[in-house]
Amino acid sequence: MSRRCFITGKGVQVGNNVSHANNKTRRRFLPNLQTISVLSDALGSVRVKLSTHAIRSIEHNGGLDAYLKGVPAARLSPEAQRLKRRIARAAARKEDAAG
Repeated sequence: MSRRCFITGKGVQVGNNVSHANNKTRRRFLPNLQTISVLSDALGSVRVKLSTHAIRSIEHNGGLDAYLKGVPAARLSPEAQRLKRRIARAAARKEDAAG
């Protein structure tokens, strides 16, 4: 599986190690990814690989459903856009069954 955040799309960046003698060697900056189970009101538990920044954003906005509802689809990765549509369909089905 790639080193890419499921929600934000944040991935590996490249740069240089620079020594005291100003020698430059290539290096990679890896994102701080965590594999966690996020609780969704509509779908239940969803297991995803997220950056710590995305985890904090989800918690700040009150959960996965609220976060995805408030973020425009253009700012989400394609996988997150599919998850957003799945959550919307499941919430609509849940609402139809209740009402």
